[in-house]
Amino acid sequence: MISTNDFKTGQTIQHDGNIWRVLEFQHVKPGKGAAFVRSKLKNLRSGAVQDKTFRAGEKLESAHIENKTMQYLYDNAGTHVFMDTETYEQLEIPEDQIKDALKFMKENMLVEIMMFGHEVLGVDLPTKVELKVVETEPGIRGDTTSGGSKPATLETGAVVTVPLFVNKDDVLIVNTSEGTYVSRA
Repeated sequence: MISTNDFKTGQTIQHDGNIWRVLEFQHVKPGKGAAFVRSKLKNLRSGAVQDKTFRAGEKLESAHIENKTMQYLYDNAGTHVFMDTETYEQLEIPEDQIKDALKFMKENMLVEIMMFGHEVLGVDLPTKVELKVVETEPGIRGDTTSGGSKPATLETGAVVTVPLFVNKDDVLIVNTSEGTYVSRA
């Protein structure tokens, strides 16, 4: 059991029959009335983010999430196949369960699979990945009316905003949590 007074960012809990990750929390002690904890929680099954308020000191069930390092192998008609790097066992995950992560995943990439018991909750990508630009408009020297940036399509199909000097076939470092350009590799 975890007390709401002991919340930490990234902690996982069970509440209302679901598994939640604490994204943010704030302890509030009003001048009148009892203290409480405001929190922003992400449902690890559906991906929905909700604001929840708990009484200070309220006890919640802890959720033990296991992260397994697996290698992304290939797309198999709507399911995606991953291989455990230690046991070589393969795991198939439906596309709708990991569609946000697919924008930055390429074949043979190592990722963390979040598991609750035998239930797959999703994919944790590395913070930064290297991806190749497959399509972008040529940057015109001196054209800064658009803020000095342009859209670029990456090898995985993701579109990110990049500076004008980025060209087709450049390899970029992309932040996966925000979906933003970091630098050229």
